Amino acid sequence: MPNVTYIEPNGNQVQIDVPAGWSIMQAAMSNGVEGIEAECGGSCACATCHCYVESHVDAIPAAAENELSMMENVVAERKPNSRLCCQIKMTPELEGLVIRFPEAQS
Repeated sequence: MPNVTYIEPNGNQVQIDVPAGWSIMQAAMSNGVEGIEAECGGSCACATCHCYVESHVDAIPAAAENELSMMENVVAERKPNSRLCCQIKMTPELEGLVIRFPEAQS
């Protein structure tokens, strides 16, 4: 199973094996990772799973228009590597992915 490292707002690193096909958000929520709220449950309707993609940026498909629209509502600074992790699906190519959560989601 591919591995993802989540960096919580306090700097703590959590490594999780994420099944292919799961969203990065699902794995974080299922494992109690701090720094994510995911209020809408992954339907790309709240922007509370905002993250910074720290690695594998080019291996992740580009954000769709609805994700780009929702990212206009993020609370923390929006950066070039900002994404909503509910929209990133795990694949074997993303082995070793590193995701950082911002200080605030809402």
